[in-house]
Amino acid sequence: MSAKPPSTRSDAVRNRKLLLDVAARTFAERGVEVSIGEIAQRAGVGKGTVFRHFPTKEDLLAAIMLDLLDELIGAATGLLADDDPVRALRAFMTAGVEAFVRDRAFCDVIGRPSLQSQEVRDAIHRLCEVAEGLTARAREQGAVRPDVTGTDVALMLSGIQHTAAPLLDADPQAWRRYLELTFDGMTAVTGRPLPHPPGRLTLEENPS
Repeated sequence: MSAKPPSTRSDAVRNRKLLLDVAARTFAERGVEVSIGEIAQRAGVGKGTVFRHFPTKEDLLAAIMLDLLDELIGAATGLLADDDPVRALRAFMTAGVEAFVRDRAFCDVIGRPSLQSQEVRDAIHRLCEVAEGLTARAREQGAVRPDVTGTDVALMLSGIQHTAAPLLDADPQAWRRYLELTFDGMTAVTGRPLPHPPGRLTLEENPS
């Protein structure tokens, strides 16, 4: 079989990016129950074009998750070069919560069948690992509690968004209050250990 001509490949790349952008906006606005037909209509393409790129809705959701996770992993990785560990950790958490607030459907997608994607599960583990790199630097400096882990930090990002969610329509910046409260709790030196050991994130292949 001959290779596709460059123009055809370019069209395919553009269509894929268009579909991801439109689907991400649509899911963010309407939730993950939106039909593939509506996404195709909004993108100005046929349903067949969607299915050529993403055979199932779960494949489309997984691709959006990967884009968001890659964004956060990239932000965290870049911040490892910051010579101020506390500033770097705060900047990562700010970027993370902003991403959750911007694309609220991200939180809905977590735990759905898209987690059957090994790529998604691997990306979540990479996010926890790079978050641990940032957190470890702050721990070594004595700037955060000695028992806070990168997984704690990664999980708290969506928790902050969920806490602020009832307020966000009226006040889109309300999450900043809860981010600051969370960060203060991480940096507080009370002498009291956390009452439960750190967890290890386990992602089920077939979440209920």
